[in-house]
Amino acid sequence: MTAGHATRMPAPRSRRPLASTLAMATLLALAGCAGPLALPPPAATGCDATALGTHRTLVLPREGAAYGRVQHGPLPLGPREVVLTFDDGPRPEATPQVLQALKAECVRATFFLIGEPLLRHPELARRIQAEGHTVAMHSFRHQSLPSLSPPDQRADLQAMQQAHRSVLGGDPPAWRYPYLHESDALRERLREERITVLSTDVGIEDWQPGQSPAVLADRLIARLRERGGGIVLLHDAMDQTAAAMPLLLRRLKDDGWRVVHLQWSPR
Repeated sequence: MTAGHATRMPAPRSRRPLASTLAMATLLALAGCAGPLALPPPAATGCDATALGTHRTLVLPREGAAYGRVQHGPLPLGPREVVLTFDDGPRPEATPQVLQALKAECVRATFFLIGEPLLRHPELARRIQAEGHTVAMHSFRHQSLPSLSPPDQRADLQAMQQAHRSVLGGDPPAWRYPYLHESDALRERLREERITVLSTDVGIEDWQPGQSPAVLADRLIARLRERGGGIVLLHDAMDQTAAAMPLLLRRLKDDGWRVVHLQWSPR
């Protein structure tokens, strides 16, 4: 598994009032001991009423939980709520187009980055973070981890953590297994380090070549209707996904889906 230009640019962001910032910090701290916490939408960004937007933020505690109904239990989401996630970046040929489409619609997502391209393209990784998205881990070399020995699996995790810290700072909160190939040995280490595993609820096989934006958009909406929402797995490293993003976001808006942004509480 593992790249459309948006036509509408948002106005400059307004500054969040100091009182609001302090309240947000308090809520994030409380989330570390109180389980998942729902927060209101981010401060107004100047997007017009036709933008998809970010409906709310869900703050998860730092714990070794696992979500995604393909392999685990569901996130605490409401009706017609979706979480947009992207794998396999950063890739300069595609990721910037994905970011531009998200910005044009005032949408925030979670990016599961691979360690090697993260180190090759640190400025692009920092751009993802600076634009308000959550950054998490997708292994260091994108191997099927069950094929590795337990020590080699742990070494891959450690290399990914070090890459994240060196480029972005802080401890990454979440992990998605390459190919969704989970490993009991690494799962135990992730629990010990209070790292959340995020699988998926809805995939659209956007990594398979030769698919038009319309095909990907039709598949996304059909599967969301079938599953009732949840975690959506996309790939920001794929050219066709990047080209399809404006249409995918428009179709989500037109079909009445609401985007939830995931964050994790501080340690």
